[in-house]
Amino acid sequence: MKIAIYGYGNLGRGVESAVRQNSDTELFGVFTRRSPEKVNPVFPDTKVFSAADIVNYKNDIDVLIICGGSATDLPEMTPALAADFNVIDSFDTHADIPKHFANVDKAAKKGGKVAVISVGWDPGMFSLNRLYANAILPDGKDYTFWGKGVSQGHSDAIRRIEGILDARQYTIPVQAALDSVRAGENPELTTREKHTRLCYVVAAEDADKARIEHEIVTMPKYFSDYDTTVNFISQEELDRDHKGIPHGGFVIRTGSTGVDGGNRHVIEYSLKLDSNPEFTASVLVAFARAAYRMSHRGDCGCKTVFDIAPVDLSIKTREQVIAEML
Repeated sequence: MKIAIYGYGNLGRGVESAVRQNSDTELFGVFTRRSPEKVNPVFPDTKVFSAADIVNYKNDIDVLIICGGSATDLPEMTPALAADFNVIDSFDTHADIPKHFANVDKAAKKGGKVAVISVGWDPGMFSLNRLYANAILPDGKDYTFWGKGVSQGHSDAIRRIEGILDARQYTIPVQAALDSVRAGENPELTTREKHTRLCYVVAAEDADKARIEHEIVTMPKYFSDYDTTVNFISQEELDRDHKGIPHGGFVIRTGSTGVDGGNRHVIEYSLKLDSNPEFTASVLVAFARAAYRMSHRGDCGCKTVFDIAPVDLSIKTREQVIAEML
């Protein structure tokens, strides 16, 4: 199975490594909007091409993994590429998924291709666990906690503030809220009660730190609904202590069964990730395998993680999966 990467940032580098860990996949190359000669891939034998030339290779690539941002890249890239390639993306703007699905579905069906959108851990693996838990415990409540981990989007939003040279932002679950949910108490939790935000900021020498802190903690959609702490540190400290991109979280459903609902249950799925992009890349490669198999069966159109049989994700045969994992 020949996989190509479209877009080459942290996620693209993660896919480059993940492909090498799967014996049934081979990396065709990386397609970039930058000048190919300016891109330094993780592995020296990785071929780098111009994104402008990608259609010339549509007969050479089995699955194209699109590694762009959800804000502006993927809404344009995925529908444009789905007409010529089997594609996978990690679109993660939850509220806009139905619109993105419709646009990609139209393009993929026109080209007779399989497109799988919103693949990763949330949306993705967390989505699957929410669905399974809801199906099993119809009388219950869902809770999702993220962290502790670096939010790349929030970190980028901080770095855009005047006077900031660099920054990292961590999302942290509120332990009391997590404990209450795990105890089956079914609490009603506000946004502020579920998570806190912790920011590490490198400010310019002459920057107004009071203004910067105020702009961060009052930023709509990002920080204003959370208890947010801002710590000013040096670039050396940031590089030393916060260079990784860890993340993770918990999906929990509490519910009850029985004649009077007297028996309570808690379903929990959790992730603890040293590298958010590398784990997401590994999920993308597994779903690329499924897209490849579905395409060979004559399927087409847009799919989500809900539409794919688990057996299609595994490198093992159906018989092996049944014998070893069932």
